[in-house]
Amino acid sequence: MIRIRSAAHTDIGRVRRRNEDRMIDDQELGLFGVADGVGGLPGGAEAAELALENIQAQLTAKPTKPNMVKFVREASHAVHALGQELSPATGIASTLSIGHLVGQTLHISHVGDSRCYALRGDIIEQLTTDHSVENEIRERRARGEDVHFHEINRNALTRCIGQPNKLEVDLYEYPLQPGDRILFCTDGITGLMEDEELANLLSEGREDEPLSVLKKIVALALQRGGHDNATAVLLYIDSTE
Repeated sequence: MIRIRSAAHTDIGRVRRRNEDRMIDDQELGLFGVADGVGGLPGGAEAAELALENIQAQLTAKPTKPNMVKFVREASHAVHALGQELSPATGIASTLSIGHLVGQTLHISHVGDSRCYALRGDIIEQLTTDHSVENEIRERRARGEDVHFHEINRNALTRCIGQPNKLEVDLYEYPLQPGDRILFCTDGITGLMEDEELANLLSEGREDEPLSVLKKIVALALQRGGHDNATAVLLYIDSTE
């Protein structure tokens, strides 16, 4: 059997005037993750907040055998509807990477370029795939397609919460083991450090509490310029024995 210790931490960074990241650390529901309001559009904070609150409310109403794809799509519809009120011309949008704990398995739902990592032993694994133009082009080239993109668009999102058309949601199942570390974070962190650096920080912090480790990770992002909001949620998977 396992037990969860968790923490969440965010910082506005050194450049942004507003924190448009949001996070959830709900041990009672077993719901953890982050959402990042899409830059360049108005209402990013509102989009991220509504996305998480909507899924939390749906899960509270139907806690058994939840349909996470349906929940995420309903949240996306709600964000799209709010966008028609706040900014009819452009809409509003957010990324979303969340995990729902059922027994000893973490069910991860993912849209956008926020990320979920797992550290097992000293090996870190990125469990999610960024939904970016660069990644989509790479996948299409692997299928033999001759496609190109402008460098300026490489990080542009190809999926987001709040988009008007039907949303494809990535789902992952990760069976947890005692000693695992699960990190959800926004690109204000991943854009400023390599995966191995994150692995080292998570490994070095095994004797620390989750919040202490998160503060070190966010502090490093700030030290390197803090050009974006930096937000993360960290789970420690402990044995009950």
